[in-house]
Amino acid sequence: MKKELSIIFPTLNEAENLKYLIPEFEAMLKSLNISKYELKVIDDGSDDGTHQLIKRLSEQNDRIHLTIRLGDPSLPMAIWDGINTAVYENVMWLDADGSMHTDAAKLLIEKFFTTGSVIIGSRFKDGGGYKGVKNLNDQSIIKAIKNVNDSEDSVIGMLTSIFFNKFLTLIFDSSIKDITSGFIIGDKSNFTKNLFEKYGYGEYFIVLVAHLQKKGIKVEEVAYICDTRKYGKSKTAPTLYKLILRGVPYITTAIKSRKDLRK
Repeated sequence: MKKELSIIFPTLNEAENLKYLIPEFEAMLKSLNISKYELKVIDDGSDDGTHQLIKRLSEQNDRIHLTIRLGDPSLPMAIWDGINTAVYENVMWLDADGSMHTDAAKLLIEKFFTTGSVIIGSRFKDGGGYKGVKNLNDQSIIKAIKNVNDSEDSVIGMLTSIFFNKFLTLIFDSSIKDITSGFIIGDKSNFTKNLFEKYGYGEYFIVLVAHLQKKGIKVEEVAYICDTRKYGKSKTAPTLYKLILRGVPYITTAIKSRKDLRK
């Protein structure tokens, strides 16, 4: 397998995070002796200086690329645009808020180039953790809440995310622990447009996991501890009611994906 990689950052007003994240990824890739790479920022209409920042960074390193999307913002379609235009066959994507840090990305990349499997970054596999806390339990959730309170993240969003992932895993009946991960690396031939285009937010990842399993594509998880957001405001819905509304498509998607797997 060629040691080449396209890394995709779907963004909306993440300039303060990208300011640190892009140089950190450059240094990490250099430490792995990966010289053939691109860092693709797929932007959904930022007005915080993201465009100017990436253009400035791209002048210093022509492997940094900016795509400005037109039309309605869409996390799944921003990811697909990145995959579809990737220079290299190996693709990774992750959030651009700093929660999926370079140390974790390095683990996924090393595992991928060693095994050739699709590798998912997992908060819920043994050794993983959420909001800076390892192996969540009753006591560590309290610590996680404190970490979130000290950041720009949402406590309601954190608790709801944990609940939904566990609930969806039961519905979906999958061996994959983190079926809402959004942190993944694999050969881009494994990913097709129909896995992204019908979905409003993160529920696309459930469909993606089901697709990989149905095709018999080997998928492995690498545990990592997801950090709190570094800078900026969380995109998570601000109220419990809105979070539940956002969660309904996840549940219906999990039920449908389970049925599709059993056909």
